[in-house]
Amino acid sequence: MKAMILAAGRGERMRPLTDKTPKPLVKVAGRALIEYHLLRLAAAGVQEVVINLAWLGEQIERTLGTGQAYGVTIEYVHEGTQALETGGGIFHALPLLGAEPFLVINGDIWTDYPIQQLPASLTGLAHLVLVDNPAHHPQGDFAISATGHAVVEAAEKYTFSGLGVYAPELFATCRAGIFPLAPLLREAMLTQRVTAEHYPGPWSDVGTIERLQQLESFLQASPQA
Repeated sequence: MKAMILAAGRGERMRPLTDKTPKPLVKVAGRALIEYHLLRLAAAGVQEVVINLAWLGEQIERTLGTGQAYGVTIEYVHEGTQALETGGGIFHALPLLGAEPFLVINGDIWTDYPIQQLPASLTGLAHLVLVDNPAHHPQGDFAISATGHAVVEAAEKYTFSGLGVYAPELFATCRAGIFPLAPLLREAMLTQRVTAEHYPGPWSDVGTIERLQQLESFLQASPQA
């Protein structure tokens, strides 16, 4: 399975730190966020990785190079000066991702989720990893039905982790441009074409300086993570 790391975002809420450093290269516990992903992907047997670039993307490409140091091969997709958002970024990279389901992970999260447990094939169009709702997102995003499908409307929801597996067919009706991923997922959920799982382990959306500091403290206290 190929993987894509979304790394084109501006990181507005982490300014001024991200004025000169792209968010995926921000270091936590001595290692850039995106490096954690690359090492976990390699450990899970993923060899081919696509990374999309926009804001300060040349720094990411210069730092990571071919990916050899991490045990993977990296191909880069340049989006220009304005990022295409999650959906548009994935759609733009489809020629490099192939005809089979592929893994996508947000470049600005941290988790120790065992990537090798993700399904290599899909019964629908997508499979999502959901996590417990953090303090900054208490309402959650999606729930999991008794049949293992992701649903939008439910009394108790989980938060989408930013980690999922997608079939290229999910983007069959899309056109090139700037658009988010969530509406595509919600539409597919209406016909039970999105499965989901709940991961109760460590996860962090590193969207602010405060959350970066919290993750730093966690990793320093749990070096095995």
